[in-house]
Amino acid sequence: MRLSIRRDFHLIPVIFLAVFLFIIFFAPIQAEPNCDNPSGLSAGDLQFCIEKIDREFNAIKPAHEKNKEELAKLKKQLDDLKRRIVLISTQLKNLEAEIVQREEDLAFTQEIFEEKTSNHYRFIRLYDPILPFLASEDAATAFREINFRQRAADDDRKTMEKYAEDLVQLKSDKETLEKNKASLASAQKKISDQEKFLAGEVAKVESYLASLTAKQQQFIAQKLGSLNLPRSALSSVTYCVDDRNRDPGFSPAFALFTYGIPHRVGMSQYGARGRASSQGAEDILRAYFQNIDFASGFEGRTVTVNGTNEFGQSFNNESMNIEEYLKHLYEMPTSWNQNALQAQAIAARSYALAVMESQGYLRPSQSDQVIKRELNDGNWVSAVTATPGRVMVQGGKPIKAWYASTAGGYTFNSGDVWSSFTNWTKRLRDTNGDVGSFGDLNAKAYDRESPCFYTAQGWRKSYANSAWLKSEELADIVNVILLARKDSSTREHLYQTDKPNPAGTDTWSVDRVKEELRNKGGTPFNSISSISINGADWSSGITTSVTVSGDGGSESFSGTEFKDFFNLRAPANIQIVGPLFNVERKG
Repeated sequence: MRLSIRRDFHLIPVIFLAVFLFIIFFAPIQAEPNCDNPSGLSAGDLQFCIEKIDREFNAIKPAHEKNKEELAKLKKQLDDLKRRIVLISTQLKNLEAEIVQREEDLAFTQEIFEEKTSNHYRFIRLYDPILPFLASEDAATAFREINFRQRAADDDRKTMEKYAEDLVQLKSDKETLEKNKASLASAQKKISDQEKFLAGEVAKVESYLASLTAKQQQFIAQKLGSLNLPRSALSSVTYCVDDRNRDPGFSPAFALFTYGIPHRVGMSQYGARGRASSQGAEDILRAYFQNIDFASGFEGRTVTVNGTNEFGQSFNNESMNIEEYLKHLYEMPTSWNQNALQAQAIAARSYALAVMESQGYLRPSQSDQVIKRELNDGNWVSAVTATPGRVMVQGGKPIKAWYASTAGGYTFNSGDVWSSFTNWTKRLRDTNGDVGSFGDLNAKAYDRESPCFYTAQGWRKSYANSAWLKSEELADIVNVILLARKDSSTREHLYQTDKPNPAGTDTWSVDRVKEELRNKGGTPFNSISSISINGADWSSGITTSVTVSGDGGSESFSGTEFKDFFNLRAPANIQIVGPLFNVERKG
């Protein structure tokens, strides 16, 4: 995204602008090493760069594990359905055998029935009702014979009716059998289709971590670093703008909007602000951290500050009391509710003491925590003095209480984003109520008031400083994914076309990618008419499925696959910077 200063240069006095540019470009800022140019970096800085790449790589692991879990559930469902179909098949075979036997029995009884019917009718033709009276000694005997013959006739009639009912039931059973067979065939087709889909999804999930080369992962990490995403809520205030209000000058336009920045580990500062109206400082912190206790008595500790902050102020291994250090902290807007400010003070105190324990000093910039020479204002100082020496501890030691501006409705464990898990950070859906859609999230997330809650990251000056993409640009990204699926050996040619190829080979143009895709039996897109998010894990905050449609048909991708190749191919520094993202269309 863009600093608002780009829109307001005309308001800045020339002298101040000159000083500002001098600070930015010439002041010896001690921040993150320049991983874009590793030559000349120390061993420690190179290790930092490697870990930075690992963090981006590891950030996609939650989606990988979640997809595997969901696919395993689907496979189990399919296996259960298969077993049910086998059982149905067995039942149908047994029924079919029973019907065959019944047909044989009925054929035999029908012969008897026909013989009895023939005899009955012969008897009726020859029978003289006066004969029993003439042949009998008395009337009683005659009546008994007539009654006997009547009962025999009734029994024969009932037998014939039963035979008829059996024949009708046999026909019904056959019809039922035929319907069951048709249903079975339909179910078997569905199973077959689902198995094919499952096989494709499994292949994508199992291969996506290897879908990008190490150089491509490094390139994406460097591209992410070029955004200089603000970590703190204070710096986020003037950083994020809403591209939905910007007209890029073309139509249709598409943009991918990410929920939250940057790392989403620990306390969401804007989330704390949203909670502060109804929750106290320690309740807020308990929402974002687990397996922790609160302890006091740390106000006598000393910290060492070394480095240069974002304002050009340098600190040369300066020691100061932890409480005094905190009064110079600039991480959260001081106009916020005291509950949020006090939660920030406790988190910052805990973080500072934990980093001192592991690192031996604190940097005065966003690499650790931003402090300035000047005291912060009275509201902030009040929050510090209201929580003297108060920290979050585990086993009696302060925890490294990470925090960031905006989690986008979801926080993660440190191991989801970086290299190692910590049992005090957690995965949290940071909302007031259940979520089942983007609309729910937008209405219920505690940090929804953040300007960085829902933003398109990256920009191009030629299109109103926006992250909007043209239909043909989005089509190119889709073609890149399809080509990489067809032939993984093409991957090193699929970087964005407006930067040098970091693999030392040629980057294929839009037309070349189409040509290669055609040669490998694929159907390239020239334009995209629609793109939608048709799958999201609302419990953990991960986009799981993206579908695009255009002149090349319709294609679906896993959220991670689409995100990886989007970040690799999208122009300038336009990126999807988090696991949960949505799409917007203009025009």
